[in-house]
Amino acid sequence: MSLDLNKSYKAILAAATQGKFITYGDVAAASNVEWKKARRPIPLHLDQLVKISHDRGWPLISSIVVNKDNLETGALEGDSLSGFLAAAKKLGLTVDDPHAFLREQQRAVFAWAGTAPDELGVLEETYSENDPGGPRFVQYFGPVLSALQSMGGNATPEQVYEWIKVNLNVPQEEITAVTKGGQSKFENKVGWARFYLAKGGFIDGSKRGMWVLTAEGRNSSLTHAEALEIFREVRTQFQTTDNEEEPAPDTVAGHELFSDSARSFWFVGASWGGNDDQTPRFFQQGIWQNGQHDKFTDEIMRMKAGDRIAIKASYTRKRGLPFDNRGKVVSCMKIKAIGTIIENLGDGKTVKVDWEVLDPPREWLFYTYRVTVVEADNSDELARRLILFTFANGKQDYDFWINEVPYFAKKYTTGSKSHSLEEFFEDEELETEEEAAAPSYTIAHIADEGCFLPAETLAQLIARVEIKKNLVLQGPPGTGKTWLAKRLAYALIGSKDPKVTRDRLRVVQFHPSLSYEDFVRGWRPSGEGKLKLTDGIFLEIVEAAKAEPDRPFVLVIEEINRGNPAQIFGELLTLLEDTKRSREEAMELAYRQDADERVYIPRNLHVIGTMNIADRSLALVDLALRRRFAFIHLEPQLNGLWKEWSTARCGVPAEVMALIERRMNALNEEIGQDRSLGPQYRVGHSYVTPQPGAAIADGKAWFRDVVVTEIIPLLEEYWFDAPDKVASASAKLLEGL
Repeated sequence: MSLDLNKSYKAILAAATQGKFITYGDVAAASNVEWKKARRPIPLHLDQLVKISHDRGWPLISSIVVNKDNLETGALEGDSLSGFLAAAKKLGLTVDDPHAFLREQQRAVFAWAGTAPDELGVLEETYSENDPGGPRFVQYFGPVLSALQSMGGNATPEQVYEWIKVNLNVPQEEITAVTKGGQSKFENKVGWARFYLAKGGFIDGSKRGMWVLTAEGRNSSLTHAEALEIFREVRTQFQTTDNEEEPAPDTVAGHELFSDSARSFWFVGASWGGNDDQTPRFFQQGIWQNGQHDKFTDEIMRMKAGDRIAIKASYTRKRGLPFDNRGKVVSCMKIKAIGTIIENLGDGKTVKVDWEVLDPPREWLFYTYRVTVVEADNSDELARRLILFTFANGKQDYDFWINEVPYFAKKYTTGSKSHSLEEFFEDEELETEEEAAAPSYTIAHIADEGCFLPAETLAQLIARVEIKKNLVLQGPPGTGKTWLAKRLAYALIGSKDPKVTRDRLRVVQFHPSLSYEDFVRGWRPSGEGKLKLTDGIFLEIVEAAKAEPDRPFVLVIEEINRGNPAQIFGELLTLLEDTKRSREEAMELAYRQDADERVYIPRNLHVIGTMNIADRSLALVDLALRRRFAFIHLEPQLNGLWKEWSTARCGVPAEVMALIERRMNALNEEIGQDRSLGPQYRVGHSYVTPQPGAAIADGKAWFRDVVVTEIIPLLEEYWFDAPDKVASASAKLLEGL
């Protein structure tokens, strides 16, 4: 089913007669075409209506077709306005003020509607072998898509041939005719159609012996005019032939890239120290060399002869983009050169490369790498698109990225809105390549801010969460679990800067009312009187991590055992496991956006939970959860590091800190030996640690206030049935204060 000019005309006329605007989706619905399938062909479809309107002396009727968000105002924005104006200018119309021109046309359409004919009365396009608009194999573009769509999105060439023969009633003479080389002309034409569709991004050209639709191919239908447009665009960009007597290529350019399963694809930087670009030297000497000698040694040692390598430079843009970015910053990556590694010198920093300089460099958007050395995951669809763009001169399909990839769709489509004042005022700067190469937050910063664990222990915690992917910090109250969890996240990310952490660090607290529908995905009110399937915080950060695979993402879950983790995570509890962090382990969700949707958790997403082991109201942790997390027990750190920090940073006299240490240790020893309590009820150091920068004029008075307002109420809760114990412990703490 394709868009019908006559039906579109009637839908637009009906709206114009009522003095109303109409949405693109309603125009598609008039032809019984789903919006997903109409999204690509509708601009050309509306251009045809513009031309017909002008040829008949009417106002431009497509001027009242708008985005659903502008149904009340009739405004056209971004690409929608640009496309409408481009169609008008093709007809020789003068446009001095775009918005004034649009309003003039809209008013004219509403006025014209009262006298307009009921029917457009055009014949739908039919094309024959003798159609002069391009080579004859173009007529098979649409049927090839239809054949694959009818067979679930993938089929062998033979199955496609047979489907077209049956459903199109291909003449026998077409089937039996052969080329000069003795090949079936029919099969060769279909082969050429597949070749162009693959170049245009509709078919995945990397599958040997199997024709597989891409996401765009699954959602597209083509008129002959649209097929011609694709043909011309591909021929211009790739200098391909239109001689259908030549054999259609068996493979699309780029297929051979993935034929060797051992081949890796590397994206590397060439700037040393920010502005010292080594690219010319690398070209001249036929090498690539790492300028950060303390990093990436393991990755470079894995590079081998036959691997493909590209020099890239990452940056951001906000203007002059080939799509409507709604004024938001877009991450960009310039591909400056590509090559093949011919030898690894084994020094952990240098490889020999056969380079091909790209002049001018090619620009790739959205899915970019900011780390100096990145190995692209060729099993991931997003990474494969980048690989084909880089090493096979492929084309980037902007529509796919801003409509099919959830993270970018939410950020750049017209339906996305700012949800907070912070989002409204933020300048949306992104982390630079230099910032990614040099972390601004490390283990040393954690200690400096008030962590009293040894540096070696902090390093072990970071290493553990990097390997296991999931970590729970557990311990008595006041041991700094949440505080430490967030700072471990900053160290993993390498920054505490909000512009870096706002997308890459998310914090949530589990509680008894939290459900799978809140955390993963569920039906929620849309604001339009309907329910909408909406992703929760977990799927949001999963999609964000997939979109930036070279950077770490962290989800901090406070009080992970206060809710029901097995119920909240649902089927994703299985995918949390470090050995299941791959596309091959993807699973269906309880609520799916599409019938074929599968979800996996990427390896660059880390989960850090906190758990209070002293709360009687909390149930034991599910064993399945325990197996997927590493558990670290935090003790009260009333030690030398704690005393030194409190004295140096907050001015608490050393003798007062020694007094606090003695009394708190004595209290904790009594609590630990109490049969009704135990070590898990000890009082943590956070209770008696001043806030950073606090000026404590009277250390004893400060400690007395803490004891009276924080520690004694806690003891009253612990020994609710033993007031004498509370009185005794309180007296010991307050003696002489």
